[in-house]
Amino acid sequence: MDFSSEIYAELEQADVARASGNEGLARVCARRAAGMAARFFLTRHDVRLFDAAQGETRIGSAYMALQTLATFPGLAQNLKQAAVHLTMRVSEEFHLPPGIDLIDEAHKLIGGLK
Repeated sequence: MDFSSEIYAELEQADVARASGNEGLARVCARRAAGMAARFFLTRHDVRLFDAAQGETRIGSAYMALQTLATFPGLAQNLKQAAVHLTMRVSEEFHLPPGIDLIDEAHKLIGGLK
């Protein structure tokens, strides 16, 4: 399986999870797909992040990659906003603010990073 196939398999898994009523898994899959795309994008742009836990410079976690995209110079504002949404924490009731759909945000980000 090539890299883009893995991303789209995660997005498909997100859709399946949502259809079966498992919104938590849908969010996880969407974030994982977006994180893969973010790391790939940052690698292509030769960006390395310092991972204090590992004591080394590397691409890092999906979360770190998405946080980096949120402030990446020259990246379109809508893609930066998608990265911000994808790193938001859910409330104690496991909800995001109204109008934020992480599957849609992942699609937007992945499509924009191609």
